[in-house]
Amino acid sequence: QAELVVWATDGTPRLAYRTTVEGLRADGTPSRQILVTDAADGRVLATHETIETAAGTGNGVFVGQVPLTTTQSGSSYSLKDASRGDQSTSDLNGGTDGTGSLFANTSNNFGDGTVNSRESAAVDAQFGAATTWDFYKNTFGRSGIRNDGVGALSRVHYGSNYVNAFWDDSCFCMSYGDGNNDTAPLTEIDVAGHEMSHGVTAATANLNYSGESGGLNEATSDIMGTMVEWYANLPSNPPNYWIGELINLRGDGSPLRYMDQPSKDGASADYWDANVGNLDVHYSSGVANHFFYLLSEGSGAKTVNGFSYNSPTYDNSTLAGIGRDKAAQIWYRALTTYFTSTTDYAGARAGTLSAAADLYGSGSAEYNAVAATWTAVNVN
Repeated sequence: QAELVVWATDGTPRLAYRTTVEGLRADGTPSRQILVTDAADGRVLATHETIETAAGTGNGVFVGQVPLTTTQSGSSYSLKDASRGDQSTSDLNGGTDGTGSLFANTSNNFGDGTVNSRESAAVDAQFGAATTWDFYKNTFGRSGIRNDGVGALSRVHYGSNYVNAFWDDSCFCMSYGDGNNDTAPLTEIDVAGHEMSHGVTAATANLNYSGESGGLNEATSDIMGTMVEWYANLPSNPPNYWIGELINLRGDGSPLRYMDQPSKDGASADYWDANVGNLDVHYSSGVANHFFYLLSEGSGAKTVNGFSYNSPTYDNSTLAGIGRDKAAQIWYRALTTYFTSTTDYAGARAGTLSAAADLYGSGSAEYNAVAATWTAVNVN
């Protein structure tokens, strides 16, 4: 709404209207522009943008050297990204609640790539959130986790010796522990994509976090976290179908989970059986993780992007795969259109077949691949 003011900055006071015009710039950055127009003849007397962004750089523990979109205020730059819904990263400094302290400095360069700098984990988190935002927007047309254009808060240095990371929908925030001895942050990019995808699930199907629906909830985060890693395609973290391979949570250098053969972790299920719903959700997720890998890449021994896989099938079938991009489109549409809070594996088969029919046609090669792949993990 226009506000009538006296404009006197040029030495000739006159009546003018001051108006705030909001919109988007060409690159998607929000714009909030103040326009001052002459009340008598409509001439523009002054204009200025109130949303300021800056091109910063970061050196993360896992992401390496990356660009960051920061916010400038005076001589200070902060890890707040107006081009992605004002998502930001703060330091909890060992705490377990609150918003923490927003990372800011005067150089617009954050972190040194080591855990000795508190900013390094923050770079991972901020870049991971930005990449997750870009992945969902550019792949599915989704604007932010809730599809409302609002960015989430990332909180690093959560707790003491906290060996985990989690998404909390109640605060719309992402939290990362620093791991054993507070020297091993859990800020790997597929972990970021995984945890924030829990927010996407909460805003869509809202899959219950127990039973088979809980396994599908966890698998959705593994699937989308893996896709975020492929989207980022970082030299420091070459994309693959393993989960959390760099955070070394077990201490032996092994990944947290394997999508090509989930049982390699010693607990996850490769195939569906009547007991799957009684497993921990991180292990019952194996059936859907295996489905996604097989649908993407096919069965048998192969090397993908320099990583070796050997994925078996329940019925000894040979699958070719349709590619991860199509597989992700099918899973996302099923999640956002057909899955509900109580969807089980049988429902996931039905939902993904409906999604494949919507996207590629009933009876298409993609549709038939979805059916065959579910059979290959014993979901019939």
